[in-house]
Amino acid sequence: MEMQFTPQDLEFMRARGSNPEEVQHQLDIFKKGFDFARLDRAATPGDGILQLEDDMVEELVADYDNMLEGKKVLKFVPASGAASRMFKELFTYLTDDSEETQKKAIAFLESLPRYPFYEALCDVMARDGYKLEAEIKNKNYKLAVDYLLNEKGLNYGNQPKGLLLFHRYPDKIRTAVEEHLVEAARYANSGGQCYLHFTVSPQHQAGFEKLLAQVVPAYEKQYNVKYHIDFSIQDPATDTVAAELDNSPFRDENGNLLFRPAGHGALIHNMNRLDADVVFVKNIDNVITEERVKPTVTYKKTLAAHLLQLQARAFSYLKMLEAGDVDPMLFCEMLDFAESDLMIPMEDDMSPERLYELMNRPMRVCGMVRNEGEPGGGPFWVLDADDNASLQIVESSQIAPDQKDKMTKATHFNPVDMVCALKNYKGEKFDLLQYVDPETGFISSKSYGDRTLKALELPGLWNGAMSDWITIFVEVPIATFNPVKTVFDLLRR
Repeated sequence: MEMQFTPQDLEFMRARGSNPEEVQHQLDIFKKGFDFARLDRAATPGDGILQLEDDMVEELVADYDNMLEGKKVLKFVPASGAASRMFKELFTYLTDDSEETQKKAIAFLESLPRYPFYEALCDVMARDGYKLEAEIKNKNYKLAVDYLLNEKGLNYGNQPKGLLLFHRYPDKIRTAVEEHLVEAARYANSGGQCYLHFTVSPQHQAGFEKLLAQVVPAYEKQYNVKYHIDFSIQDPATDTVAAELDNSPFRDENGNLLFRPAGHGALIHNMNRLDADVVFVKNIDNVITEERVKPTVTYKKTLAAHLLQLQARAFSYLKMLEAGDVDPMLFCEMLDFAESDLMIPMEDDMSPERLYELMNRPMRVCGMVRNEGEPGGGPFWVLDADDNASLQIVESSQIAPDQKDKMTKATHFNPVDMVCALKNYKGEKFDLLQYVDPETGFISSKSYGDRTLKALELPGLWNGAMSDWITIFVEVPIATFNPVKTVFDLLRR
C-alpha cells in the first residue's frame, strides 16, 4: 500500500532534495526486503581471478608511465567515516568494568609509548596539570582514555581517521592523509601532477583543509610533484528514509521523516562528478609506512597498467564495431577477447550490436587478496535474471543461508583496492548511475536516542553500485593490505 505523504512531508523532502517516489520505493523495500545475490560459484584463480607472473608484473610496471601520457590520473579516497569504531573497545572501557574489557584497555595503556599519538596525548594532559606516565603508573587508566577519546583532550573518538596520527618515523609522525599524499606521488602521478579527491563529512572538511595547507608544500618539494586536492561530501539527497520496526516511516521528535546516510554506496554520485581517465580507489585507513610501501606501489601500477592495456584493445574493437567494419574472423577474435580478458559472459547468438553494448561500459580492475581471515567483500560469479553469470564483489550480508557453502569456497577478498576507467572510447564520461543495481543492499538495526529503527543501506560502492561495470579480478599480495580497523592495528605496521 502506497504511503500518503503529508504536505509537511513533501515540503521537508523538497527542502532536502529527496525524491518522494524514491522515498516510497525505499519504504516498500523495508516491507519486502532485498533479494539475496544468486551465487553461481566463487571466483578463484583460473576461474575469474587472474594471477600474473613476476615477469608480467615487471613488464606492466615498466610500461606504466608511458601508458599515462596524456591521461589524467586521480586518487579517490573515501574518508568521511569517524574513528569512533576504531576505539570501540576503549569507549566500552569507560563505562564497563568487566575483566575482559579492563584487560584490553590496560594492555593498550601499557603500550602507549609505542603509539604515534603518545607525545600529543602527553602534551594535552600536561596542559591540565597531568603527567600521563604518572597517571598510568598510579593506575588512573580511565583518565588517560578519557583524554584520548573525548573533547577535553585529543578527541580522537570523534575525529575522522584521516586526521589521526598514524605512523611514527625517526624524525616525524604522519597522519593517514599524509600517507595518501606519499602514495599518490609514487603511483597516481602523471607528469608530476597528482590529483586527489577525498570524500569527507561536512564538519571535518575544515580540519582536512587546515592540515593539508600545513603539510602539502613540504611533500611537493620532497617528491617534486604538484598536488591538486579537492573534497566532496555525501549528498544529503542520497540519504535513505528510516523505518519503525513495523516498517512504517520513522519520525523524529518534530514529526519529520528521519533520513540517514545510505552507506558508501551513495559515493557513486561523488565519483560520477569526477573528471579523470584513471581513478584509483582506496580506503583512508589502508596505508603503510613509507619504507614498506613498495609492494603497494608495484601492484597499484600493475593493476592500472593492466586496465589501460585492456581498455586500449577494447577501444580499438569498439571503433571497428561502430564503423561496421567487422568480418567473421575478426568478430570471433573480439568475442574471445571479451570473454577471456574482459570476463564478459557470452550470450547465445551474440550480435555485433550486443557486443558493442557489453564492451562500451565503465571498467575496473580489482585487487584480490588471499583470504587469511580478514573481513571484506568476496569475489563471485553471480547470476542475473537471465541466468548470465558475471563477476561481482559480494558481501556476506547479500548471501542467502542456503548458499553459505559457496561463500566458504571463496579463496580471496577485495580490500577496496581497485583502478577504474570512467570514460568511453570517444573520451566522454560514462554516467555511472546507469550501471548501478538498485535492488541490492541490506537493512540494519540502528538507534535514534532510546528508540530502535530500521535503516536502509544502499548497494556498496564496490558492490551493487558498480554491478554493471566490466570487472576484472587480479590477485595481489597481502602486503598491499594494511587496514586500521581498531587502534591496536596501529602496532602491526
